Order: sequence, then C-alpha cells, then structure tokens
Amino acid sequence: MKFKKLVAPSLKEMFVEQMESMILSGELAVGEKLPPERTLSESMGISRSVVNSGIIELERMGFLTIKPRVGAFVADYRRKGNLEIMRAILRHKNGRLSPEEIRSIFEVHSALDRLTVTRLISRITEEDLEELHQKLEKIKEQENAHDTLVAGFEFHHELAVLSGNTLLPFIFRSYYLAVMDVWIRFYEINGAELIYENSRQIWNTLKNRNLESALHWIDQFTYEITEGKFTIYY
Repeated sequence: MKFKKLVAPSLKEMFVEQMESMILSGELAVGEKLPPERTLSESMGISRSVVNSGIIELERMGFLTIKPRVGAFVADYRRKGNLEIMRAILRHKNGRLSPEEIRSIFEVHSALDRLTVTRLISRITEEDLEELHQKLEKIKEQENAHDTLVAGFEFHHELAVLSGNTLLPFIFRSYYLAVMDVWIRFYEINGAELIYENSRQIWNTLKNRNLESALHWIDQFTYEITEGKFTIYY
C-alpha cells in the first residue's frame, strides 16, 4: 500500500485560497477595492511579501485587477479568469458544482473531441491507430480512479496531438487539470468501464474512417452524461 506524502500549504497558498473563497462567496464583491497590503498583512498576521505575491497570483488567475498607484480591485472573474478559476470553484464548493457547471464541463469536452476527430479522421495512419490502441488498453488495466482517468486523459490527449492542431494539446491539458475532480466523481458513479467504452467507440470510428459515426457517438455520450442515464448531478 502506498501513502501520499503530506505537505502543509504555504502561507501564500492559504492567503490565496482565503481570498478566492471571499470572492467566490460574494463577501468581496466585483469592483471592490482591497485594503492596502499593510492592512491585510497586519490583520491576517502574515508578511507583506506574502500578501504581495498572493495578490499577484490572484491577478494572474483573473480574480483581481491591479491598478498601479491605485490598488487591487476584485475582477469579474467569469470574464477575466482562466481555467484555474474552475479549480478554485471546485475547492470553494468542495467539488459540488451546479448542474449548469457540470453540464458546461462535459459540453466543452464534447466540443474538443468533435474538433479532434474531425481533423484526425482523414489523416490517421495505421501506426497512429496502433499507438492509440495501446493507450486504450491501458485504461482497462488500471485499478483506481486516478490511474484510470490519467490513462483516459493520455488517450484523448494523444488524439489532440495527432490531430495536427498545434493548440489543441495545450487546451486539452489545461481543461483536464481544471476538472479532474469532476471526472473522479464520474468514475465513482459510473465506473471505469464507461470511461473505457467511450474511448473504445472513438477508436473504432477512427479505425473505420467514419466521421459521421464518430460525431454521433460523441453527441450521444454527451447527452447521456448531461441529460440521460449517466448524469452525475448532486
């Protein structure tokens, strides 16, 4: 049995998470100006350097807007934020997203898969198919949620790489890391077999060079996990 090493969060991480929580809960409203760094430092019992680096991190994520010589303001994170915002929302809600948020995640996944197979169907080689098949079988070999999902990700990420679109692999990796907790819940409710079956169906349609079947399967799978029998809503 393997045990994960426990690592205490740094003061910066704790500061960032507290600020995230206050913004996501509405305690800090969009447009509101933060107190000066000195005030935050004294009230929270941390150094100004921790506050400063935390504010810079929050701006990078899209939670704050820094105006030189004026101060830091709460940003409209749904317009300014990046995919790390989703991870913050998951932390804040203890993984309990609304049906709309869960549906949005799977709709994006579907859109990425549709673009990938559309580009790939006419260019995939037998060597590509063999490599994908090896990654496909690795999904079935795993024994826990994390390893199964990593194997599933590697299969879909390889599709993105083979598609020839230079941005897709980066987009797919960012998306996956942001919503890992949602996929773990999917695994816990629906099991590993469905994750394997989805990838197997995509592989089969690529092998048969059948774009219509590929898109039909992706749409059907998305429907079942957003509206049908495989939903993971709370």
